Amino acid sequence: MCDQMTPLMTGAYGHPVVKTPNIDKLAAEGVRFERAYTSCPVCAPARASFMTSKHISKIRAYDNCSPLASDEVTFAHQLTLAGYDTVLSGKMHFIGPDQLHGFQRRLTHDITPTGFTFAKFTYPRDENVQYSHTEDEDRPIGIEYVNAGVRQWSIQNAFDEETHFRAVEYLYSRRTQVGGSIQKPPVPRDPTPFCLCVSYSAPHEPFHVTSDLWDLYEYDNIEIPPYPSDMEDTYSQMDRWLNSFHGVDRVPGLLSKENRYKLRRAYYGMVTYVDRKVGELLDALERTGLRENTVVIFLSDHGEMLGDRGMVQKRTFYEQSSRIPLIMQFPDKRYAGTVRRELVSIMDVGPTIVDLGGVDADSKVETDGESLVALLEANGVQDRTVISEFHSEGVYAPCFMVRQGDYKYIYVHGKDSQLFDLESDPEEWNNLSGKPEFGDVERRFRDLIFEKFDPDAIEADVVASNKRKILIDSAMKKNKTSWDLAPRVAPHKAAYE
Repeated sequence: MCDQMTPLMTGAYGHPVVKTPNIDKLAAEGVRFERAYTSCPVCAPARASFMTSKHISKIRAYDNCSPLASDEVTFAHQLTLAGYDTVLSGKMHFIGPDQLHGFQRRLTHDITPTGFTFAKFTYPRDENVQYSHTEDEDRPIGIEYVNAGVRQWSIQNAFDEETHFRAVEYLYSRRTQVGGSIQKPPVPRDPTPFCLCVSYSAPHEPFHVTSDLWDLYEYDNIEIPPYPSDMEDTYSQMDRWLNSFHGVDRVPGLLSKENRYKLRRAYYGMVTYVDRKVGELLDALERTGLRENTVVIFLSDHGEMLGDRGMVQKRTFYEQSSRIPLIMQFPDKRYAGTVRRELVSIMDVGPTIVDLGGVDADSKVETDGESLVALLEANGVQDRTVISEFHSEGVYAPCFMVRQGDYKYIYVHGKDSQLFDLESDPEEWNNLSGKPEFGDVERRFRDLIFEKFDPDAIEADVVASNKRKILIDSAMKKNKTSWDLAPRVAPHKAAYE
């Protein structure tokens, strides 16, 4: 798993410049889901939804400082009961005292705060308030987007390197053979099956890359999409809120062509960095003899706007932000080279893992996601619907996205809506909302939203929750307490024997 990777900027999904040979190979030997979406275009809610396979409003994971309740069942709980060793290395952005949520152990700490540090971004819910990145200075989030470039080392780099090292070390502790060694006999297979989740912070901002990755794209044609003259007229209320929240209008040079070039060049390098790590993980599976019975799944939590449409970060429902890469490779290479165009969600991954892991029916729970196993085994294209939500942290009303067939519908409660035909308008410039000939389509989507969700109740819960989190965060700072996990980072002895 990686963070903030849009599939639109990977070779596996057809980008002509970004170099992702290992992810490309994974897709060539597996199945690539062309139209996969996040359940929420921001980190912590998307990951909580990924773990539980539930809509974010159902588990009350509204923003980056929303805790995931310990009584929510995750796929890690279910695999544990099925006899799996469940291990997490890297980021999962769990908020609250439970930093495991079904994993037996974590091999690293997390790179993100585990408490309510980000609560200041979510309350008060006043669209006229200018939010700052820190408590004592006005530092818009968008400032990170004018510092893209070469850094030989960074905290993010250190985190991802440790995440990767611990994951590879774990695989060698589970090996079935000693690759290349004639001094020692094969190591007997550990009878306990494992589920290892390796989660990198890249290509999340800040966009800092080492010089070799920066230079990799020195002579490549980095396309900078032009802005239409009427771009601001195309903005929804949600777009205007988010641009204000990200400080787009307060960061000089943020959307200049020169800066957007730097952003893309650094982002390309970070995507290639993740690709290299994927290749090394796959190589470790081969060397340890584990590849022959291991399913590999590659995905991200959400995407990144990178200055497109005059917007940065995530949080929007446009394709760059809401779509995710999703690739599955099976050890027997079944479905090799298959591309599925059905609409699928990050919430579908958990039930798929549970099915593949042979979890007993008594340990399964009701979810909003649906296993993809039956979809893969069936002939023909299935008609599916995906829903994404975003209700806090920069927006001031509940916001929903429904994708069904060729249409995408975005509803901002009490404000406005957008309707796009992605077949004829893949760049999402032509808003069909309010046009009489699309009235039935729009009503169908809006009815679906109100059938599944209560926007007014969600709004009230967000406001009340944010007030509580502000108070608790203040108390924890005064007490100097935190929920940070001390991971079990001692070397796996079996990896070195």
